[in-house]
Amino acid sequence: MVRKLGIMLGAVAALAFAAGTAQAQKPKPGGTLVFAISAETPNYDCHGSDTYATLHFSSPFYSTLLRYNLAKFPEIEGDLAKSWTVSPDKLTYTFTLHDGVKFHDGTPLTSADIKATYDRLRNPAEGVVSNRKATFADIDTIETPNPTTVVFKLKAVNSSMLDHFASPWNCVYSAKDLAADQNAPRTKINGTGPFVFVEHIKGSHVAGKKNENYFKKGLPYLDGFKGVFTLQAAAMLNALQGGQVLAEFRGVSPAERDRIVQAMGDRIRVEESSWTLNLLVAFNVEKPPFNDVRVRRALLMAIDRWGGSQGLSRISTLRSVGGVIRPGAPLATPEAELVKLPGFSKDIKKAREEAKKLLKEAGQENLKFTLWNRNLAMPYTPAGIFLVDQWRQIGVEVEHKQSDTAPYLAGLRSGNYDVAIDFSNLFNDDATLALTKYLSHSKNPLNLARANDEEIDALYEKQLREGDIEKRKGYIRALEKRLFEQAYQQPLFWWHRIVLTHKPVMGWKMSPSHNLGQDLAEVWLNQ
Repeated sequence: MVRKLGIMLGAVAALAFAAGTAQAQKPKPGGTLVFAISAETPNYDCHGSDTYATLHFSSPFYSTLLRYNLAKFPEIEGDLAKSWTVSPDKLTYTFTLHDGVKFHDGTPLTSADIKATYDRLRNPAEGVVSNRKATFADIDTIETPNPTTVVFKLKAVNSSMLDHFASPWNCVYSAKDLAADQNAPRTKINGTGPFVFVEHIKGSHVAGKKNENYFKKGLPYLDGFKGVFTLQAAAMLNALQGGQVLAEFRGVSPAERDRIVQAMGDRIRVEESSWTLNLLVAFNVEKPPFNDVRVRRALLMAIDRWGGSQGLSRISTLRSVGGVIRPGAPLATPEAELVKLPGFSKDIKKAREEAKKLLKEAGQENLKFTLWNRNLAMPYTPAGIFLVDQWRQIGVEVEHKQSDTAPYLAGLRSGNYDVAIDFSNLFNDDATLALTKYLSHSKNPLNLARANDEEIDALYEKQLREGDIEKRKGYIRALEKRLFEQAYQQPLFWWHRIVLTHKPVMGWKMSPSHNLGQDLAEVWLNQ
């Protein structure tokens, strides 16, 4: 058994090494990439979404102002922006756009389209959802002095602004389309990206064809792509092994990796990274008894994260125990400090006894509720099963209810749940990006616990404006402490990313985020 495991690990290491050297070959144009998407997007709108399913569906059709250079992550580079400058006082950002960019309907892109896009992001019209509203709250005015220049003026210095501009969620929409219907992007695709929309067959696939007028000359290499919705892990793995799909760009579990490597050997490429993504336990603070902090804290304190991570990391993408910043990142809370916070004690027996006392004080010794969860097998299902077992050990009875992505998200956003497994879907380690999730619900609809806390809002603001790194850490730690003591919501585990691709798939770049690099412009097939 030991010898077999050694061979398996050696094969994984060799395949990962080969991934780096293989990408240096000269790209070959042509072909259609067929890949798996393990969830189907509820709609097409990047601005109002926080699920990777939307980006893996929509990214090939759109461009953004800036983006990350994945070969030098987290370095930022231009996408629609040819160049940019930042004023000495860091209050003015001026972007010069590429010439000759056209939307898929033939309309030329101008600075007016950038303005209309960011106006929608920062100040959405009634009935329009923007999950980036809080992110761009510092923008005061947007000026368009000429068709290829756009100027953003801020109300205050924002140390994270360039990272915000590089977000993959900032799909640039047509001002003409938005003027006709602010909600048009939910059901209509008209971008400037490397691929033109062909069709979306619900329950089956999304398809795109090469944009012959793409502004980056020579790209894309592919003639087209087809993203196949494979909602069951077993179906996705069978399709990958059988060659019906050539990649799944989100990530698989260690056990799934080992199965495919054993079956396919050197015909499969394996790439791994820590992941800027976590699952959270969220309490609907508007619903009794979860409006009682004692109940919320008791449920968090009953969770054995340190023991659970060991078992779950062997069967799922869940791995690291951490606070609001990814473990190991420069601003993350060290383990020695983390264990002092509610929900992170290593003395689980003592923590559970205290949890039982809190429930008794709150009159909830016989607590029963429903855990709302997404029906993705990896890692939502094992996370839900784990939580049900953890709470059972303090006498709490939980029904585990899972739903497809669209009704799952609708339930979270409408507040139609008791306790839920939520997620924080980040694309880098920027502290402001991570902390935005915990702003008051009145400021940020992504706070699905629906909590409003002025102290958290004030600490968020202080860290955002602070230039001294040690002082900023202090504000972040204070915010985290307040969040966990009030127990509105809390990270459960951070993920570990493992991506499998067939060897002929070239040009795709691995990163710590499954939200990045999905426009497929530089992907090609070596066959």
